[in-house]
Amino acid sequence: MPDAVSPKLLAWLEFAVHSGASDLHVVAGHPPVIRFNGDLSELPEPAITADEVEGLLLSACPPPVRDRLSETKSADFSLACRFAAGSVRFRANVFVAAGRVGGCFRVIPDVIPDLAWAGFPDALAARLAALSDGLVILTGATGSGKTTTLAMVVQRMNAAGGFRIITVEEPVEYLFPRAPNSVVTQREVGADVLTFADGLRSGLRQDPDVILVGEVRDRETAQMALSAAETGHLVFSTLHTRDAKGAVSRFPDLFPPDAQSAVRAQLAMGLRAIVSQRLLPGFDKAQKRHLALEVMWNTHPIAAAIRTNKLESIDNYIQTGRDDGMYTFDESVKQLLRAGKITRAVAEQNVRDVGYL
Repeated sequence: MPDAVSPKLLAWLEFAVHSGASDLHVVAGHPPVIRFNGDLSELPEPAITADEVEGLLLSACPPPVRDRLSETKSADFSLACRFAAGSVRFRANVFVAAGRVGGCFRVIPDVIPDLAWAGFPDALAARLAALSDGLVILTGATGSGKTTTLAMVVQRMNAAGGFRIITVEEPVEYLFPRAPNSVVTQREVGADVLTFADGLRSGLRQDPDVILVGEVRDRETAQMALSAAETGHLVFSTLHTRDAKGAVSRFPDLFPPDAQSAVRAQLAMGLRAIVSQRLLPGFDKAQKRHLALEVMWNTHPIAAAIRTNKLESIDNYIQTGRDDGMYTFDESVKQLLRAGKITRAVAEQNVRDVGYL
């Protein structure tokens, strides 16, 4: 932690932790704002002035982060703060908007959650963890729990033993505990390695079984992830898309048009599964949100659709692929509604066909 984080900022961060918030937003012209179970709520504080916001946020930034902020106008980093109840880590992003510095701090739990708490199916986690190679993509909006899902699945493998696991993250979020007969190294983009692609490239020389790439966001990282998956490694990563079909479309779009056909052929061969997720509010907004999933496994018909770019057929294959372990958001949302976990209104907002409910 930097030597002199502003006491005011520390107090807001501590309040976010104790209140169970997921995020703290610090933006000039607004009071500090927390996100609790998906909803924003202002703290009972005066609006932060333009004169004080930069000092508050830069107090939390180590010198290398300040340098990146100056050069690129945005910087991600991890921050550990010690409070009376113990140390807590945050994923932080500081940025420049309208010439002023702003910041967002995501609270990182000190232990990786268990599957039952998160509502993630144990059978699905077991199947993902049993894969020996290939590419697994987690998709969803920001704040939908993708990082938590990846951490739970990878921790399952770590605890089982026998795996050399490498993560490349921006920043490092969950810390994997030491487990017998497994070796985990976690590298932070900007601190330990320059880019995701660089981390992947060097990681392939570190005898990995499993590689977790925090996000595929450019062509070089996408190509390295595909190549690693093709050469006998199990690669987990995330994409910001709404559903599985969107991920299949987005991945080749990272490449020039003349290379996309070859990339689709590689993806059809190397992809193992896409899991898309959303967190939906329940009846009681004071309680945690409920996980809705869409699961696509790369069966022969789906691989053919990817290879030939007939993406419109993927939704139909997911709908009819129950025996292969696939299901749509509509099915997942319907189950949550039947279980009495979400309201009819929330369900209707999150299905393609309201009549299906």
